[in-house]
Amino acid sequence: MYGLGVGIRNAMFDCGMLPSEKFDVPVISVGNITVGGSGKTPHTEYLVRLLRDKYQVAILSRGYKRKSKGFQFVDADTMADFVGDEPFQMKRKYPEAHVAVDKDRRNGIRNLLNPNVKPPVEVVVLDDAFQHRYVTPDVNLLLMDYHRLICFDRLLPAGRLREPASNKRRADIVVVTKCPRSITPMEQRGIERSLALFPWQKLYFTYFKYGSLYPLFDKSKGELTLESIKGGSKSGKKVLLLTGIASPEQLEYDIDQYVDFESMHFGDHHSFTSEDLRKIEETFKGMDGNDKMIITTEKDAVRLLDCNIEESVAKHIYVLPIEVEFMNGKAGDFNKTIIDYVRKN
Repeated sequence: MYGLGVGIRNAMFDCGMLPSEKFDVPVISVGNITVGGSGKTPHTEYLVRLLRDKYQVAILSRGYKRKSKGFQFVDADTMADFVGDEPFQMKRKYPEAHVAVDKDRRNGIRNLLNPNVKPPVEVVVLDDAFQHRYVTPDVNLLLMDYHRLICFDRLLPAGRLREPASNKRRADIVVVTKCPRSITPMEQRGIERSLALFPWQKLYFTYFKYGSLYPLFDKSKGELTLESIKGGSKSGKKVLLLTGIASPEQLEYDIDQYVDFESMHFGDHHSFTSEDLRKIEETFKGMDGNDKMIITTEKDAVRLLDCNIEESVAKHIYVLPIEVEFMNGKAGDFNKTIIDYVRKN
């Protein structure tokens, strides 16, 4: 029944019964067709870094689990829970970009293209918009988690697919994300055969690259690299890995290469309650040794900023920035593809 409903909806878009609007500025959509995280935010941020030196970029997100309604600009004074954690995170990192939230992406783009918006928007990046077909993007990026490839998944509720895997045909670019660095060329070719993409679709593989850890609250402390906290035979710092993301498996695997850690995982976009904070404090205090720290993601950090965390614990919280790196030396090809699309439009 779910598949039938999704199929009818997509057929109505395909035949024009439901309208899809194209805009006068380049629109790049980043999304997936599975429930759960596939690395949309790091890939959206990659596009911002790629384009920001030449174009005025705007990021438009739904603002999942936000308390506000309708169209909202994100600025320095906005609260994370008012606009959503991911838009808030991206505005903090890229203050020069216009960041806005609106469930109705057409209305959101119209507001971004208002003549009163300065500097004028030159390219729009839609975050999590593969299913939002009321907008026709110039470039459609489809992301899929290496650990949950859509070709081996099933539709909801039996699996995690929001729509049939065959609808990957709408993508211009397909990116397999969260790959282990040890993935072999043979395995990549096997994935490519299993996906059975069309000749005009480009396929890329990416993995997570981690920046330097920085303190969330105690700004007197300096940054740390993952290498610097690594000890021989895992005798370095004891770490509490605190996450509220959809798929922490790859992060946990990567952190395990550096330190001994204990994991506390909450649901995606989780709002931390006083009871959650109490459990975090108790877990951290109960860990062996004096040389210990809490590592969390940027997405979780913006939700922790306004929490009342005991100072003796808060000063040990560090944030781990996550970026993406293209495998096989394909970053240049991907960058050229995106820039060429934008330039032509």
